[in-house]
Amino acid sequence: MTGILLDISSQLFHRSEFSATALERATDAVIDTLGCMIAGADDAGVAAVTTAFQSQSAGGGSLLVTGGKTSVSIAAMVNGTAAHALDFDDNFHPARAHASAVLVPALMAVTSADSPISGREFLNAYLIGLEAQAAVGYGVNPSHYNRGWHGTSTVGAIGAAAGVVRLLGGGNEEMAQAMSLAISMASGPKGQFGTLAKPIHAGIAARNAVEAAMLAMSGAAGRLDILERPQGFLDLFGGEEARGWADWRLDETCIIESRGLVTKLHPCCASTHRAIDALLDLVHENALKPEDIVAIDTKVGVSAVKNLAYLSPANAMQARFSMQYCLAVALEKGSLSLADFTDAALDNPEREALMQRIGMHAYTAAEERGHERLAHTVTLTLRNGEVLQKERLHANGALEMPLNSQQKRIKFANCLAWGRMTFDQTHFDRLADLGRQQSVYALFNWFLSTTAFD
Repeated sequence: MTGILLDISSQLFHRSEFSATALERATDAVIDTLGCMIAGADDAGVAAVTTAFQSQSAGGGSLLVTGGKTSVSIAAMVNGTAAHALDFDDNFHPARAHASAVLVPALMAVTSADSPISGREFLNAYLIGLEAQAAVGYGVNPSHYNRGWHGTSTVGAIGAAAGVVRLLGGGNEEMAQAMSLAISMASGPKGQFGTLAKPIHAGIAARNAVEAAMLAMSGAAGRLDILERPQGFLDLFGGEEARGWADWRLDETCIIESRGLVTKLHPCCASTHRAIDALLDLVHENALKPEDIVAIDTKVGVSAVKNLAYLSPANAMQARFSMQYCLAVALEKGSLSLADFTDAALDNPEREALMQRIGMHAYTAAEERGHERLAHTVTLTLRNGEVLQKERLHANGALEMPLNSQQKRIKFANCLAWGRMTFDQTHFDRLADLGRQQSVYALFNWFLSTTAFD
């Protein structure tokens, strides 16, 4: 039996060399994700997952960001949930997924003290998993995402399964079968955004990736044409405008070089980021104060409007998915931080009044048709009658507008501080040397043990 999955895995399986740029960007993604995992370790969703599976956690050797060790599956789920808990982890546009929140916990879960895996092997597996996510996403996105599927827990899990097989030393057929089995586990509606279920999607995806890979390497098998066949992934999940994989080919340039990841500067839904950045551009360019502005209007994609369902958020999780709240905080404070997304921070009558002056509307379906990406626009009406407008096609942190090294270190330090852990420059520097480490398990174990809770 042949199919698209075998074509994808065959091309990925034979990719063994990655450029210095690709390895550096993968290292950055791992460090950023570890920081997000630590920041999110105390979140209610992580606590729920930990409590739910506590009785099954004894005897494993996989590291937990919350402390201790557990089984491979539970480690992947707990750490994946922590990585995505605060919505501060990266985005990957080709998959429409939080790629690293699935990949890093899944790969981390299958490392052990008994079977040393080098840092370079870990990074190679990460890059293979990212390519697999992009390949699967190629055939269904943006239609799949716009239909309402959370790509993190669908496309993200399928691609991550390929990365886990690579890390475990599996073959071409096993990689294809792991992706086939992960398709049978794919799930997660975007209607859950703004609830604890959303970060748990990432945890489930990481667990599914690990279990699909382990099943495939133990002889379990599915159809290798399950992406494209009737009643397969494209048919059921693709949406009306999905293009399929007839034209897909693995590019010579690694996807992390050609498309990159979006490293988040703001701890909230990415659907708000371009509007936040456009607003702050206007504020800085025109030396504006909140009292200068009568009204703010945003024009964003259809999926962004659907994602940002909370005009007046009732809790911190909903606030991450509220354009009104995020823009009001940005205008008031000049930036957004983890401290802005607590239940206590929402109790602010002046900010609530400002939120009433913020509107949001979407491009029409006709306007979006044929475009992979359209700019998000912010229009300000000033008290003096002047109207200012700014477009953003890319958010700060994207490949086109990357964070600098200082911004990355500050974010990492802030994540550790939010997780009540001590930060030392040594932590960042040694993690940055990931590709030259003989044992990635030893590195992660050292990191988690030395960033002890205050």
